[in-house]
Amino acid sequence: MLPRIHLITHFPQLDALALELVTAVVDAGVDAVQVRAKGATDRELVSWTRAVVAIARPRGASVLVNDRLDLALAAGADGVHLGSNDLPIADAKALVPAGFLIGATCRHRADAERARADGADYAGVGPVHLSSTKMGLPDPIGLRALSAAAQSIPAIAIGGITADRVPAVLRAGAHGVAVAAAVWQALDPPRAAKEIVDLVHAA
Repeated sequence: MLPRIHLITHFPQLDALALELVTAVVDAGVDAVQVRAKGATDRELVSWTRAVVAIARPRGASVLVNDRLDLALAAGADGVHLGSNDLPIADAKALVPAGFLIGATCRHRADAERARADGADYAGVGPVHLSSTKMGLPDPIGLRALSAAAQSIPAIAIGGITADRVPAVLRAGAHGVAVAAAVWQALDPPRAAKEIVDLVHAA
């Protein structure tokens, strides 16, 4: 099953407290953790990803690494999410084992069609709304563009996704959602994650 709730890691430090939080949100029902740690070294990222895999996989959640296929494979992750400037999807597809998930960043239906043709399993489509956790993003695409892209490939809506926006993006055709700030900036991250999980499952 393709995961529907992708939680993107967003921690100042990759430490035991961060792992405790990952454990709690996976126990709340998050079925995919996307490892994003822009300031980490390659060694730190591989070690951290292995620790996340050890937590998530026994609980039935997948672990994907953002941008770096080599580190995802080295750490034994379940997949990779590739941006427009990363390794091309078709090249990544030729290197991975069967069942390894590949996600592509897309903004338009044409991007989604190309990603599907190249072998992507899903597209992270967005930013749907303004995001508070990643700087330098392009303008939000809105629900109409999300809906168009979702006709070509399973779409994971990303960018400013909060609990109150989950029903609308799912009605627009998204397979699921990717979140960061809505969980990590909440006073109670596991509770915030559970609210989003319940909304996705209710759709």
